[in-house]
Amino acid sequence: MAEIELAPGKRVRSAYSFDDIAIVPSRRTRDHREVSTSWQIDAYNCEIPLLAAPMDSVVSPEIAIALGKLGGIGVLNLEGLWTRYENPKIQLGEISSLPNEQATRRMQEIYQAPIRAELIKERIKEIRSSGVTVAAALSPQRTQEFYRTVLEAGVDIFVIRGTTVSAEHVAGKAEALNLKKFIQELDVPVIVGGCATASGAMHLMRAGAAGVLVGFGGGAAHTTRQVLGISVPMASAVAEVASARREYLDESGGRYVHVIADGSVGKSGDIAKAIACGADAVMMGSPLAKAEEAPGRGFHWGTEAHHEDLPRGTRVHVGTVGTLAEILLGPSHSADGSMNLFGALRRAMATSGYSDLKEFQRVEIVIDRG
Repeated sequence: MAEIELAPGKRVRSAYSFDDIAIVPSRRTRDHREVSTSWQIDAYNCEIPLLAAPMDSVVSPEIAIALGKLGGIGVLNLEGLWTRYENPKIQLGEISSLPNEQATRRMQEIYQAPIRAELIKERIKEIRSSGVTVAAALSPQRTQEFYRTVLEAGVDIFVIRGTTVSAEHVAGKAEALNLKKFIQELDVPVIVGGCATASGAMHLMRAGAAGVLVGFGGGAAHTTRQVLGISVPMASAVAEVASARREYLDESGGRYVHVIADGSVGKSGDIAKAIACGADAVMMGSPLAKAEEAPGRGFHWGTEAHHEDLPRGTRVHVGTVGTLAEILLGPSHSADGSMNLFGALRRAMATSGYSDLKEFQRVEIVIDRG
């Protein structure tokens, strides 16, 4: 990110969002049927480079199974309604019917129910029994408390996700999670985030993360920018973290860490731009919350929306556009980039002349001032 002088003694960096850039086709094109969108992290191969965000409005055990069968990975939120209630469909129905002025306060009350270790095991077992890759998420604050339960239940990929995650958290009264020590003791790949700078990403890579989530403050249900003033435009953030990955690849003697764009990936074109900036995969929330099968019933919210002290998100109405299969793989009935997300990625790669995701990361990008 280039630096400019805001005022004497205060320099700032210019940065770009996905809306600010465009992909430039090369001199050749390809047949879209001959393009591969497959992605592999550790031993787990996916036909599409997708992680569904660990949000109650997006991923239930049933949706995680459906996503796995469609070629992606659904990440279950282990601090959500599915691990607090035997039958969370009751609470999901209430949340979807709340008036806007009551939503935040009532959601705070609903999420005060304790997380139950036996429900963590039950939900993971349900997903595992289907034969798909099992991914589940905890916040850094809850990881120390529940990670043994998660591992015993048989998770394949462990996700530690927060608004901002660092390898150097400072806490004066409570013992902070030693990320490097923690990851080294686990036998499963760990994906960690969010971060948005090369230095922050390097710390997570050196701590042993198999993947780094890039982004904070930019999701459709986030108000982090308004509440905390924190946000980094995603095109610049992804490109900067991808540059850190190249540096770490040399430093580590060849250890490859996956870069996953997590935020502001709302349309099919954003997926293509994220990969073009250097991402290996994307984590998506609101586009999948629009599925007819989504547990949010046309509404979308994240964990920030019901924080007990300082909510930094909101429940938003996203509506429904089609089935989960149609949203991911088509056919599309809309021209706005909300359906056939990965068919569109395949077309973008073919139009630009690239046959796989690693090649597509090298496509030319321009600043789009139109």
